[in-house]
Amino acid sequence: MIIKKATFSDLDSLTELFDLYRVFYEQASNQEEAREFLKARIMNEESVVFMAFDGNDPVGFVQLYPSFSSVSMMRSWVLNDLYVKEQFRGRGAGEKLIHKAIEFAKETGAKGVLLETGEENLNAQRLYEKI
Repeated sequence: MIIKKATFSDLDSLTELFDLYRVFYEQASNQEEAREFLKARIMNEESVVFMAFDGNDPVGFVQLYPSFSSVSMMRSWVLNDLYVKEQFRGRGAGEKLIHKAIEFAKETGAKGVLLETGEENLNAQRLYEKI
């Protein structure tokens, strides 16, 4: 499993994963709008996305958005999106993506990584608690 920062060359693969992520959260599939949304985030440097690959197959992603603390005068990263294709779950991709997010936060001198998930998403809760 390889984790790498997403670039414009990954946009098609990332769009597919992002659309699956949204469908998981009961949103209508819309790859065209998903692609435009991701393209804008990357182009405007409004988020950072890391992707997990099993060989050449994109299997998951994590998307981070910057946030700031006025009190500490430091940046933090909001882990807003984490998704792994169903057939690849349980193989460590999600854990590796989270560890990459934490590593990235340290590299950028951030205060930390913030996240939350739905009450019904027990698998994600167990993963977050484990880490």
